[in-house]
Amino acid sequence: MTLRVLSIFGTRPEAVKMAPVIQSLAQASGIDSLVCVTAQHRQMLDQVLQLFNIAPDVDLNLMKDDQNLVNLSADIFTHLDPVLADLKPDWILVQGDTTTVMASAVAAFYRRIRVGHVEAGLRTNDKWQPFPEEINRRLASVVTDLHFAPTEWARQNLIRENIPSSQIIVTGNPVIDALLAVVKMPPTAFVLELFKRIGIPHESLRASPPTAQAIPRLLLVTAHRRENFGKPLENICLALKELADIYAGTLRIVYPVHLNPNVQVPVYRML
Repeated sequence: MTLRVLSIFGTRPEAVKMAPVIQSLAQASGIDSLVCVTAQHRQMLDQVLQLFNIAPDVDLNLMKDDQNLVNLSADIFTHLDPVLADLKPDWILVQGDTTTVMASAVAAFYRRIRVGHVEAGLRTNDKWQPFPEEINRRLASVVTDLHFAPTEWARQNLIRENIPSSQIIVTGNPVIDALLAVVKMPPTAFVLELFKRIGIPHESLRASPPTAQAIPRLLLVTAHRRENFGKPLENICLALKELADIYAGTLRIVYPVHLNPNVQVPVYRML
């Protein structure tokens, strides 16, 4: 009997972590693996789909400028339900704690489809931190049939919520599998240009591992959380400027700036 598994995701982080899972499903016998993307993020999602050579079977293309959580949730419910009705998967797989995860898990429950939750069990026990992710992952857990926890700590969180241990599997985090896969890929023209700007000699990329003395001191920055919008993000930018002044010539700061205007506008204005 062939088991039909539909992997559903919509953002860049979800795609990164689901890519190794999808690749493994494609190689497994007895599995009919399908992929549905909500495209909650469009451009950033497509970057990862291209990188891992994933061609979605269904693309809902729900990205809209400045869409709010209510409208996005409604769009996922109304557009995903016909897909579930048509494909009739035995299982859906969702990853993490996005709006896509919450809405997809509930929609599958309505259709009596079993739910597997990748990276289950993360908790802060504060419904406002992170917002809305803490509630998204909690709601998904209520209807999940198999919880794929990345760590024993995450497993214990689920057990404290009275989820049977037989429904929890500690798997590790597939982001590590994604990282190891990318390391083996040849550097793209964009990566080579980026490393040139940073000051990493092209030759050092061919060493395995790259020679430490060839790599300058690097500071990698990620700052795009809703909690940082406004004054907190401005303070982060001020701190980065101060670090650049203090360590001028000896430190390279690499900041992949999120496409959200709440991030791009202050960052490009101040940096």
